[in-house]
Amino acid sequence: MIKLIATDIDGTLLKYDFTCPAGLTDCLKKLEEEGIKVVPVTGRMHRAAIKIYNLLNLNAPLVSYQGGQINTPDGKIIYQKTLDKDCVQKAIKWARENNIHLQVYYNDTLYAEHDNAFIQRYSREQNVPYKIINFDELNPQYSSKLLAVDFNNPERVTGWVEELKTLFPECFIVKSTPYFCEISHLQANKCDAVKFLQQYYGLKDEEVLTIGDQNNDIALLQAGGVRVAMGNATPELKEIATYITDTVDNGGWIKAVEKFVKN
Repeated sequence: MIKLIATDIDGTLLKYDFTCPAGLTDCLKKLEEEGIKVVPVTGRMHRAAIKIYNLLNLNAPLVSYQGGQINTPDGKIIYQKTLDKDCVQKAIKWARENNIHLQVYYNDTLYAEHDNAFIQRYSREQNVPYKIINFDELNPQYSSKLLAVDFNNPERVTGWVEELKTLFPECFIVKSTPYFCEISHLQANKCDAVKFLQQYYGLKDEEVLTIGDQNNDIALLQAGGVRVAMGNATPELKEIATYITDTVDNGGWIKAVEKFVKN
């Protein structure tokens, strides 16, 4: 019996326009009534993720920062993995030398050095404020994650992944959307976060269902006894899934729940 559903948000739980598929809120309410925990597992910063969490009236832990932070429903942090200062400074230097837009997440605040179209679009779509500052003046002692962004050239973002895996072997590097390359602590990934919760609640592998749509959800699916890829998922994610559901626009999340939970 499934007791915990660890789910990606964008393109999985919510449509790409950030609206709810028909029937989602009713489905979530029924799951809560049955005692099944629905845990959002997202690359979003906590400040952005909590808004969706509250909108959906969820009552389970919330995993943010690509798995780098877990908060209980009352806001207590029970798991946190951050990048150290040396790693942050090294990434800032790399971004400057290669003319790459880099975002720093420090104290759950979003920072960038240039007020350009990338940070403006990101802020608008994620519904979070941002601050512009010279990173030397900010001098962050750590970062929950770093995000390299290029909305114009997804192929360039793909190239960053392999480059950064070489430059930062001590970090977790992933292309989380076609436009985002994320740098985080090696244990700040969706698999380690979900495995922590599995131990926290004393659950068996077969009691955990994981579901997502992008390559950063490969780690998420690897943590589940039941691994579901959305119909709109990447080919790489579908390869490791035990089941492929319908697309997000066609209620694929709800259909997966009906198949593995209600039955």
